[in-house]
Amino acid sequence: MAVEAGLAASGCTVVAIETGTADLTRRVRDSGAEVIVCGLDDPSRDEIEGMRALHRDEPRPVVLFAEKAEPAQIEAAIEAGVAAYIVEGLAPARVRPVMEVAIRSFRATQALRAEAAEARRGLAEQKLVDRAKAQLMQRQRLSEPEAYKRLRRMAMDRGVRLPVIAGEILDEK
Repeated sequence: MAVEAGLAASGCTVVAIETGTADLTRRVRDSGAEVIVCGLDDPSRDEIEGMRALHRDEPRPVVLFAEKAEPAQIEAAIEAGVAAYIVEGLAPARVRPVMEVAIRSFRATQALRAEAAEARRGLAEQKLVDRAKAQLMQRQRLSEPEAYKRLRRMAMDRGVRLPVIAGEILDEK
């Protein structure tokens, strides 16, 4: 009730009030909620797993207000994508600031994940290009700069990215 009162007092629109986290992902998707606020006395493993599925399939900032928490519960919740885990003593006036921090934390985490994914993709592409370059060097007895130049020329001639050409060369084996 305190969470709901805090949301109303801060001008938030409550699109749904649900009990439990069963099928949470679908319900969040259907509701179009931008932020998920949970009030749980003692978050269970199943509820945390529901939040993990939500974070994986429909990422949203999740604020969890709990009456009690063990360190392992808090850690599991954070690993499941909960942006803020608030324990005890909720005053309605604190709901909005907590949500704002959670939203910003969520966005920062999502940006870091996107950067990491881009870095992994770039590294995988570079490895692909390096393997194709090595294959050209071996097959056509080219130096490394010559092999790279040939890869670049092929990519430019066809108007595709270098990793695409590299993949095609490696598929020719």
